[in-house]
Amino acid sequence: MRVMLRNRRRACSPAIACLLLLVSGCGEQAPPSPQVRPVKSVTVQHRTFSQRLSLTGHVRAQEEINLAFRIDGKLMTRVVSVGDHVVSGQVVAQLDPQIEQNALRAAQADLVAAQAVLDQTQRLETRQRDLLGRGTTPQAQYDVSQQQFKTAEAQVDSAQARVRTALQRVDYCELRADSAGVVLAKGAEPGEVVRAGQMVLRIAREGLKDAAFDAPAQIVSLLDASHDPIVQIALADDPNVKTEGRVREVAPQPDSATRTFPVRIALTDPPDAMRLGAIVTGSISVPSRPVTEIPSAALTDSKGNPAVWVVDPSTRTVTLRQVDVLRYESDAVLIAKGLDEGEIVVTAGVQVLRPGQKVRLLDPPS
Repeated sequence: MRVMLRNRRRACSPAIACLLLLVSGCGEQAPPSPQVRPVKSVTVQHRTFSQRLSLTGHVRAQEEINLAFRIDGKLMTRVVSVGDHVVSGQVVAQLDPQIEQNALRAAQADLVAAQAVLDQTQRLETRQRDLLGRGTTPQAQYDVSQQQFKTAEAQVDSAQARVRTALQRVDYCELRADSAGVVLAKGAEPGEVVRAGQMVLRIAREGLKDAAFDAPAQIVSLLDASHDPIVQIALADDPNVKTEGRVREVAPQPDSATRTFPVRIALTDPPDAMRLGAIVTGSISVPSRPVTEIPSAALTDSKGNPAVWVVDPSTRTVTLRQVDVLRYESDAVLIAKGLDEGEIVVTAGVQVLRPGQKVRLLDPPS
C-alpha cells in the first residue's frame, strides 16, 4: 500500500508543476490594445448668412443752414419762429438801421464834396493846358494842376466805394432767407444785441431728407463692407409708412460722449408723413464674414476656452483645438475662427475622448 501511494505522488508531481506554472503565468497579462471610440462627426463647411441690423433715429433735412447778420447790431424784429415756413428772399429779421443810415448819409456827403473838388480841379487843369498851348504858363504850373486833378479823381473813387459799402451795410440790417424751408431753431430775441455771424435762425431747406442714426462701431464696419447697401426706413408710429435709402455719410470719428458714429441715410421719395423730426427705424441686411455652424453638442472646454475635437482622417485620431465662437444659437454654435474647410469635427461622444485617441466614425461626415 505504501508503495502504491508513493508511485501516485510521483505521477502527480509533473501535473502539479505544470498547473503551478500556468497559475504563476496568469499574473503577467499582455498590454491591452487601444480602445477605439465610436463617435459621430460632421465635416466643416464655411458659409455666410445675412444679418438683420436695426437702429432707431429721426428724419432730418439734408441741408440745414444758420441765418445770421453780417454786422453787429440790435435786433429790432424777428417775424418768424420755430416751425414757420419761409420762402426764398423773405425778410425774417431786422436790425436797428439808424447807425448804418447815418454812416450812409456821411458817405454820400463825402462823395458830394469830393465831386465838387474834382469839378474844380478839372476846370483848372483844362485852363492850364490851354495856356500851356499858347506858351503863357510854365510846364511846372500845368503839372501841378494835372496832379491835383488826378488826386481829386481818386478821392471821388474812394468816396463812391464808401457809399457802396454804406449801402450794403444798410441792406445787411435785413436778414433774408436764401431758400425755402422750415425754421428749426431760433438764436436771438428782439431787443438783444447780436454779433456778426451769430445764429439768429436755423432753416431746414426744402427738398431732400435724411434719416439720422447713431451707430456703434460694429455696425459701421459692416456698412463699410457691404458696398452701398439699401436701408429700409419705416415710421416708428406706423410701420406701414416706409421708404428706402442709401448711406450718404458716415462720421469719420465717434461722438465723444456716446462713442457712436453719426450716420446719414439719404431717403428716396420719402412720404409726407415722414416729417422733419419724425422717429424712424432703419433696418439693413448685411452678409456676415465666413463662419462655420456646428451642433452645440460638439463644443467642449479647454482651459476655460471653447474647443472642439478634430479628427485626423489619415490616423483616425482626435486632437483638441480651441475655437472662437461668434454666436450661440438654440441648437447650434457659429464658429468664427479656428476651423478650416473640410476638417472633421466630432459631434457626439466628446466627453469621453482624450488627445490622440483613435475613433471610429459611426456615419460618414456630412
